[in-house]
Amino acid sequence: MAKAKNTAYDESKIKTLSSLEHIRLRTGMYIGRLGDGSNLDDGIYILLKEVVDNSIDEFIMGNGSKIIVKVEDNKVKIRDYGRGIPLGKVIDCVSIINTGAKYNDDVFQFSVGLNGVGTKAVNALSEYFRVVSFREGKYFEAIFERGILKKKRQGKTDKEADGTYVEFIPDTEIFNEYNYNFEFIDQRIWNYAYLNSGLTLYLNKQKYESKNGLLDLLDSEVGETTIYDIGYHRSEKLEFAFAHTNTYGENYFSFVNGQYTSDGGTHQSAFREGFLKGVNEFYKKNYSGVDARDGLAGAVAIKLQNPVFESQTKNKLGNTEVRGWLVNEVKSGVVDYLHKNQEAAKKLESKIINNEKLRKELNAVKKEAREAAKKVALKIPNLKDCKYHLGDKKGDDSMIFITEGMSASGSIVSSRDVYRQAVFSLRGKPFNVFGKTKAAIYKNEELFNLMMALGIENDIENLRYGKLIIATDADYDGFHIRNLLMTFFLTYFEELVTAGRVYILETPLFRVRNKKVTKYCYSNKERDEASDEISSAEITRFKGLGEISPKEFGQFIGEDIRLVKVSVRSIKDIPETLEFFMGKNTPARRGFIMENLI
Repeated sequence: MAKAKNTAYDESKIKTLSSLEHIRLRTGMYIGRLGDGSNLDDGIYILLKEVVDNSIDEFIMGNGSKIIVKVEDNKVKIRDYGRGIPLGKVIDCVSIINTGAKYNDDVFQFSVGLNGVGTKAVNALSEYFRVVSFREGKYFEAIFERGILKKKRQGKTDKEADGTYVEFIPDTEIFNEYNYNFEFIDQRIWNYAYLNSGLTLYLNKQKYESKNGLLDLLDSEVGETTIYDIGYHRSEKLEFAFAHTNTYGENYFSFVNGQYTSDGGTHQSAFREGFLKGVNEFYKKNYSGVDARDGLAGAVAIKLQNPVFESQTKNKLGNTEVRGWLVNEVKSGVVDYLHKNQEAAKKLESKIINNEKLRKELNAVKKEAREAAKKVALKIPNLKDCKYHLGDKKGDDSMIFITEGMSASGSIVSSRDVYRQAVFSLRGKPFNVFGKTKAAIYKNEELFNLMMALGIENDIENLRYGKLIIATDADYDGFHIRNLLMTFFLTYFEELVTAGRVYILETPLFRVRNKKVTKYCYSNKERDEASDEISSAEITRFKGLGEISPKEFGQFIGEDIRLVKVSVRSIKDIPETLEFFMGKNTPARRGFIMENLI
């Protein structure tokens, strides 16, 4: 066997990158993902967030009660009225990593930004970046291109109040084609307003402010669907709101120093524990967590001086020392609310008793389903599992493709990464669960097998995969199956959707090629552009996933996998949306389907 060619490893191979060069080379380390703006977590929104976070930090420390954000033609402009960056340090603060006042507890006690990285990342990843600081009648301005200083100037001004102005255009060399989705920005700005009572924000002239903090947030999310009036508690370092609805499962919106922690963490688990303890103390009972919390929607925000997150993009809090005081304060807050709101206390107890009754009935159905499954096979039918799962050291990137039929799954099975990609094959169209009780899904053999494959037949705490990916054909039947699966998740496991676990796989619709070049196209527009570029092109339309060979398919589920996250604007919109798509065939529904799908 031939030996691998030896590459000389000497002094010439050692490179020292500037901090901004490193950000451009290893973008994912700093902002998570790139994306094109179609996902809430895409990098262009992280850039906007990092600049606004600095303005929020100023407000938290008592400086400036107004922030103005404008987004026009992909140029972002942000103006705050805080103290302004010290004029002699403006360039350093936006271009040298580990430079800033976030390390000084006297200046910033509860910082939300990326601690010395945020605006540097924005600067490095922008084709144009301008910062102006106004302090005590003077200003300092610096303009950069892709992190390189192009111009600076300073002087006096009698027109501008103290504060900082930043404008930037994300770099197309890094992000390629992208567009801002204003719904995502709107959601972020509202979160800032809910978490900072007394602060007024503007997005393109629309005003955002909240008088009641997380109570307003929860009201906007679950609105009129609550069984009792929303409970609310606020202290110096903790704020939370809670209410029950008639949905299944639990839903949480958790924050640390203003940062939305989509994967929860110790503060969220402490809130869940404290809520149960408060309920049991008030009713002098020993209700189980499942019964007390099923249907619970909660929002919790804490302030910490030294938060420890499990990733650079801060999706999950890791501080264990906060558990004790959080559990006790949540418990006290829940007990206090129930004492002061006797009507709410009666309705909550009725909900818990009903949950307990339904759980016992459901357990009998589950037992029958498990016994039936044992008779069929020891293994879960139609599951090709992977090696690593959630909870394993390498399991965070695990994913399962839910496909229709054996031909579609065949290409995925042959080309997948067996360490982190599993495949579950449906035998046809899944059972339509719209309007059905939870017991119905346990009586349906295929849905029960799917729940066992995912590890959620008992509860979602045992979820086995980081991503649940719906992979169906891009035709009428494929769309129908996709809708049936989304109805299943949104009806019974909506917290998987709100936690960003459910995705739809995008695969190419066309292959355009000649003997030298092959291009895969995801839209008619891409197909037309490719056919113009490639001479004597042969165009193939993929009618189904099974028509894509395993050799080709591998590249569509590898590093360049295209996924669309299933997300909802608000929890309260789910029942109405499901009624429209999966309910009775009303004229409005028929008209929408004729116009948009067929």
